Amino acid sequence: MAELNAKIGPAKAEFLSARKNAKEVIAKEWADEKAKAKEKIAKVKAQAQTSEGREKQIADKEVILSQLLAKKDELKADFEEKLAEAVTTREKDRVKNQYKFDLNELNIEIKKAKNDVKIEKNYFKHQISEIKEELNRVKKVTKSEAKERAIKIMTEVGIPQPEKRFRQYPFQFSGGMRQRIVIAIALTANPDVLICDEPTTALDVTIQAQILELINDLKRERNLSVIFITHDLGVVANMADRIAVMYAGKIVELGTAEDVFYDPKHPYTWALLSSMPDINTKERLIAIPGTPPNMLFPPKGDAFADRNSYAMKIDFEKQPPMFRVSDTHEAATWLLHKDAPKVEMPEIVKNRIERMLNLDKEGVKANG
Repeated sequence: MAELNAKIGPAKAEFLSARKNAKEVIAKEWADEKAKAKEKIAKVKAQAQTSEGREKQIADKEVILSQLLAKKDELKADFEEKLAEAVTTREKDRVKNQYKFDLNELNIEIKKAKNDVKIEKNYFKHQISEIKEELNRVKKVTKSEAKERAIKIMTEVGIPQPEKRFRQYPFQFSGGMRQRIVIAIALTANPDVLICDEPTTALDVTIQAQILELINDLKRERNLSVIFITHDLGVVANMADRIAVMYAGKIVELGTAEDVFYDPKHPYTWALLSSMPDINTKERLIAIPGTPPNMLFPPKGDAFADRNSYAMKIDFEKQPPMFRVSDTHEAATWLLHKDAPKVEMPEIVKNRIERMLNLDKEGVKANG
């Protein structure tokens, strides 16, 4: 015991010395970084004083912005004209969805152009702010700053009593609240794109609806683009502007929600729609035969060929390219080749589409 006590004193002294040295090293590194930042800022200020101005660059950026704003006005006028010509609810929804998609893409360009003009007008200030931001990244965020930021994001995603919840463990949260926390974690990085991978899995229908509503609200308020990964076609129909149907890691069909649900072209999309129950379906649902391929040993040709009742010889030999169906619609299937035999979609899918079209027509008559 005496030997142990004799070792404790020197060990403690060594620890305190190491901690003091570590603090000194960190302080020196921080001082060096600050000195570098001051030097960079001084150079930028010197450039600002000797510069003849950036009028031409600003004018060029403003021209681009004005062209985009004019394009937005043209897009709105074109939308109103097409909407007036549309007769059925389906046609009107298609026009609205296309306008919504085009407007969203244009707004992203306008936002970028406005930012470019702002940066150009405040070029040297922007340079200095970037240097300061880079310096701030060197320094760790304090606990109080991190807590304040966390509580703010928790409030934004609808967590009740965020100050209390901040100190709780995951097992004390419901499934829906845990999903909200995961969304909050993603939002702390201030993303332009939010990727949601099966966000409604294992949640009951009521909570699913709340999470989907939250994602839509965040998308609108933060002007986010959302990539939604899911097997739930009902969720896809309600959430998506554009849909990419994937099989074995590759996109096999790409289009608007209108294209994919009302005019599907790929056999895998047909199979998905055929196996999905709905309230009005009286036909027996069709299960997709076979099992997915082992992608450690990728199959030759089309990966869906073994499970595809419409497969041709070429499907087993060569992967199909993306065939263009319309300006917004593409599908990777040899059935769209000009020399392919004409094949009709399954009766169950055709009947569903007809029912939806009839409902649209009835809605038009009721409103008329």
